[in-house]
Amino acid sequence: MAMKGNFLITGAGSGFGRALATEALSSGCSVIGTVRSEAARQEFGAMDPARARAIVLDITDFAAIGPVVAQAERDVGPIDVLINSAGYGHEGTLEESPLEEMRRQFDVNVFGAVAMIKAVLPFMRKRRRGHIINITSMAGYVGLAGIPYYAGSKFALEGISEVLANEVRGFGIKVTAVAPGSFRTDWAGRSMIRSPRSISDYDALFDPIRRARSEKSGQQAGDPAKAARAILKAVASNDPPMHLLLGSDALKLTRDKLNSLGKEIDIWESVTTSTEYA
Repeated sequence: MAMKGNFLITGAGSGFGRALATEALSSGCSVIGTVRSEAARQEFGAMDPARARAIVLDITDFAAIGPVVAQAERDVGPIDVLINSAGYGHEGTLEESPLEEMRRQFDVNVFGAVAMIKAVLPFMRKRRRGHIINITSMAGYVGLAGIPYYAGSKFALEGISEVLANEVRGFGIKVTAVAPGSFRTDWAGRSMIRSPRSISDYDALFDPIRRARSEKSGQQAGDPAKAARAILKAVASNDPPMHLLLGSDALKLTRDKLNSLGKEIDIWESVTTSTEYA
């Protein structure tokens, strides 16, 4: 797929971010990737000395994001596509997981993404073009037991993406929320934060979930390189989707959820409509 333009990809050191950077470079684009260390910066730049540039940035350092984006616009040129890929998973039942872990989860997965969006929007709005891609998750549609903080952050990013799309459509800016299923990234491995167990009442429910997720890490059906190519198809489209599911598991679970939700709405319709003034 031959493409042109400048991509800004967060979390470009690994996972979907690295796969997206690799695919964008091979498609002829220039890529600015955010990474977490100087070693990662040098490694990323070596991918293509002419078109790959990495910036060391912690996306929870919200005050630093604006100047970094402005500098990238000056040094590299207009950012045509922002891909918010940085993020991580938190695993643990809600009752057992410290509230501080929820704050950290939302700082990275939600506030960091929004801060990046707010930094690029003035430039895209002035040019009346651009595309913002937010990597969410099938957990942003389906409330899977054992990852309440992660699911909450992805539900939030799905909603924010949809509202943003409606706000900036008139400026020629496109927004797509991409919800992957299970892919062979480090999400369930070294990138996963796991709260320790403390309440035996959850053993029967949660212990098999934690064990299965750990055992499945590295064996998932999803190929990150194919996901990257699918996302670039959306970027290249004149009419990209507002929501894009990736993976057969994401498709099945989301369809099951929507069907169940529709049935529940129908069952409770009389109660729903009974709340208005006569």
